[in-house]
Amino acid sequence: MVDASTPPVVLVVDDEPMVREVVTRYLEQDGHLVQGLGDGDRAVAWLRGNRPALVVLDVMLPGVDGLQVLREIRRHGDVPVILLTARADEVDRVVGLELGADDYVVKPFSPRELAVRVRNLLRRATAAAGSDGGGDGGTVLCHGDLRIDVGAREVVLSGRHVELTPKEFDLLAFLAASPRQVFSRRQILEHVWGSSPDYQDPATVTVHVGRIRQKLDVHPDEPRWIATSRGVGYRFEP
Repeated sequence: MVDASTPPVVLVVDDEPMVREVVTRYLEQDGHLVQGLGDGDRAVAWLRGNRPALVVLDVMLPGVDGLQVLREIRRHGDVPVILLTARADEVDRVVGLELGADDYVVKPFSPRELAVRVRNLLRRATAAAGSDGGGDGGTVLCHGDLRIDVGAREVVLSGRHVELTPKEFDLLAFLAASPRQVFSRRQILEHVWGSSPDYQDPATVTVHVGRIRQKLDVHPDEPRWIATSRGVGYRFEP
């Protein structure tokens, strides 16, 4: 949960001091507190005693690598995670998304774009934590035996609580709010990720949809809730 009364703490884990310095400067300009660490071992140790509002995590780290750190984070909660990856490391990006990363940025990257993504993820987390039942916070989407409580950020299917990462929840709620309407991957990136699709790989949407299907469908290869409109995008089927 993000405490809106104090500046959010963002953990930045990267073994390049210059990257940590630049990212820290941009995030501090946005009013965040930043904890910078240079390797995965220290990150895991720090996370055992602290809960940041968000983690910016390099995949290639000395010692425990970024994907192992991500696994540790997901074992203990749903803190938003943005991965930093090299341009050629497509496999790492896909694996990271499958493990529960909310977003990724490819190196070399624009610090300003990263700061925007951090801001967008934190805004969503703060809105969810501070929901008082008014406005969108009181919305409950019910489709058959699937119940999506937007305010509580909870999904229940046939009486079973479904654990989703923050970005998985945002994507499912976005599609479910407009049943049978087809959205392109570009539209989904704009609405759910909140940043220009020019900076984002549309495959991010594909991976997240696949993860949601794994959690909602008995047979993910025959999806019940999120259908593919070939050559266009995705739609929610009530």
